Amino acid sequence: MKTLVVGASGATGSQLVEQLLEHGQQVKAVLRSPEKLPEHWKNNTQLEIIPASILALSDQEMRNLVSDCSSVASCLGHNMDLKGVFGQPRKLVTDATRRLCNAIKANEPSTPIKFVLMNTTGNSNRDLNEPISFAQKCVIGLLRLLLPPHVDNEAAADYLRCEVGQKNSFIEWTAVRPDGLSDEDAVTDYTIHPSPTRSAIFNAGKISRINVGHFMAKLITDVNLWNKWKGQMPVIYSV
Repeated sequence: MKTLVVGASGATGSQLVEQLLEHGQQVKAVLRSPEKLPEHWKNNTQLEIIPASILALSDQEMRNLVSDCSSVASCLGHNMDLKGVFGQPRKLVTDATRRLCNAIKANEPSTPIKFVLMNTTGNSNRDLNEPISFAQKCVIGLLRLLLPPHVDNEAAADYLRCEVGQKNSFIEWTAVRPDGLSDEDAVTDYTIHPSPTRSAIFNAGKISRINVGHFMAKLITDVNLWNKWKGQMPVIYSV
């Protein structure tokens, strides 16, 4: 099995790559700055490093990129500085999700390709009746007005829910929603829920990036876990 990871040099994407390699997966890692990679990545025969900006690839290059992969994982995100929040591309996550899915569909794979999107608890799963307080709705409304990355995260998940849907012949998907991200050195216990069990704004939980990478890797490699969560937006918290 081979997995394409975009956003592979990011804080969470790099953890996902490590976890996939530990699971014995072949990995294609797309990243813009390969010179910053760990030395053991450069010498790992299970890992193919592709130096590129994902949105700079042509449609044909995108099709070639996914042609030999049984799964695709996106850990793309915006840098939390002025350029990353307000600069271009404002729809990085959404546009990459759409173009990767279009490439998969154009290839017409014989079995559905798994697509795992890293999202956020600040985004509701509108396929479910997730209760949100009036105060949180007000804050989310402000985020939509003031922070383009939040709108991008919502639109990327909505593309999977509404455009790909639940019965696509070529793509199955899961959008993983971590709460407040932290850095840890080892995988610890964590819990998975269909919807948030606490307010992402007023009572946020914590989850380490390595735990998020571990769960995303398990989704890709564990058939039973995938069948449980495909077409859903699971929320992950550290215990």
